[in-house]
Amino acid sequence: MPRLSMSLPSLRVTALAAALALTVATVSAPAQESRLPDIGSSAAELLGPVKQAEYGRMMLSQLRYYDYTIDDPLIDGWLQSVGSRLAAASDKPDQPFTFFMLKDRQFNAFATLGGYVGTNAGLVLAAESEDEVASVLAHEVSHVTQSHVLRSVERAQKDSVPILLAMLGAIAIAQSSSGNSSDDASMAALASAQALAAQRQIDYTRDNEAEADRIGIRTLTRSGYDPASMVSMFTRMQTISRVNQGGERERTPDYLRTHPVTTLRISDVKQRVDGLKREKPVFSGGDATGENPLLPSHLRIGSEPGVGGARDGREFGWARERIRAISANTAEAAIREYERERARGGLNDAQRYGLAVARQRHGQYATAIKELQPLLTKYPDDAWLVLGMAEAEARSGKTEAADARLEAQLLRMPEHRPTALGYAQLLAERNTRAAGQRAQALLRPLLNRAKEDPVFQKTFARASEVAGDAIRAGEAYAEAEYLNGRPERALMQLNTLLKREDLDYYSRARIEARIAAITPTVLELHRQGVRDDELKRR
Repeated sequence: MPRLSMSLPSLRVTALAAALALTVATVSAPAQESRLPDIGSSAAELLGPVKQAEYGRMMLSQLRYYDYTIDDPLIDGWLQSVGSRLAAASDKPDQPFTFFMLKDRQFNAFATLGGYVGTNAGLVLAAESEDEVASVLAHEVSHVTQSHVLRSVERAQKDSVPILLAMLGAIAIAQSSSGNSSDDASMAALASAQALAAQRQIDYTRDNEAEADRIGIRTLTRSGYDPASMVSMFTRMQTISRVNQGGERERTPDYLRTHPVTTLRISDVKQRVDGLKREKPVFSGGDATGENPLLPSHLRIGSEPGVGGARDGREFGWARERIRAISANTAEAAIREYERERARGGLNDAQRYGLAVARQRHGQYATAIKELQPLLTKYPDDAWLVLGMAEAEARSGKTEAADARLEAQLLRMPEHRPTALGYAQLLAERNTRAAGQRAQALLRPLLNRAKEDPVFQKTFARASEVAGDAIRAGEAYAEAEYLNGRPERALMQLNTLLKREDLDYYSRARIEARIAAITPTVLELHRQGVRDDELKRR
């Protein structure tokens, strides 16, 4: 599989890594102290839930800054649904979780503070079912619920390792380099693994791994996924580990270094799964079919764990192939990938959808329509296909057909985030006041749930701008900048807005509150010598 090529300004990377490490230290100790205070035996006493969430958000914003993430509403929706299903069935269902997708095609996933769980595109592409993806996520969720991440932070602090590396992982630190930040090899090391330093620094013990496996299997079973999928996924991971031996391009994926898969571990997981199947619990309140009105409809007591619990595999197919198309180095590369597969023996429905996505990203809208039409005939109300067809139609000049398709979709699925965002983006592209106002109306019902959604904020900003609502546009653009790791730009935009004479009392209060919230972050970055690259060039 091709790897994502990346380049970063080395000075910014090294400076930002140091600055963020020191920022963590300053929030945990007086400014004059260079080291964190001793935290005794409980990392949770040093890092409460609010701070953990803050560091998780910081990590995600930095990943977005370097364009490592896939911020796609359809993929986000699918991943969040899988993750939320697992989180709700975990040992700590009240623990907030945020699941996000990374572009890298190397097999990897990691969990860090605040319940932030990252998944590489490569993991999904290696999986053969949603259950297999869920098996890895269940393992990572268990690392959070069992406080393994917090314990790793505590160990790292005691060993005088910069705490940021244990809990944040926003910057990959060179494992070995000459110390010259401008050197190409050092630069590649800094940029590699896109924040997977978090996983490298979280030195999970064998006991941690065994516990995460055991709790993960239980979580899979509770959520209705097939726990046997953990066995099949681990077996595939072991194969990857054996095959990928050689140079840097063929190196063992980071996940398999930090989560080694051995024959003994696979055997242990298989025994646990077989034990679950033999138990076949019977609930006294269930009926003859094993159904219990007090349980979610996807669970059937008395049957084998996971049987009948997994969702329709079609959505996983759409998600995997959309990820394949988006994670390719270029749209042309994705098209070639699918054409090679077609030449080898044809494409299945999911792959035809992925090819259509790749063609759309390459601007081949008429060809994309031809690819999507047979699929839409077969699955007429599928949201993934409806949105794909509407986008292709709108951008090939068939706006009336696109609008009718999307309006009908919204009637079926009111407040469906991908539909609302996709439709609003297409409307904003028309650059008319009426289209902008319609886009605003589509997005307003989602406002309260979109405070940390950069795609929503950017889309709402553009819609408001086209609608002539300059103040709302400016606020949303600033939020998008902040969420994408550019707090200095966000602060500048908000201060510019504050100078407008047409601000009403409520708008001024909102803007002043956000300035107060963002200013400490920007000041700390300035104190450490870190400034926005783009602003420095102006």
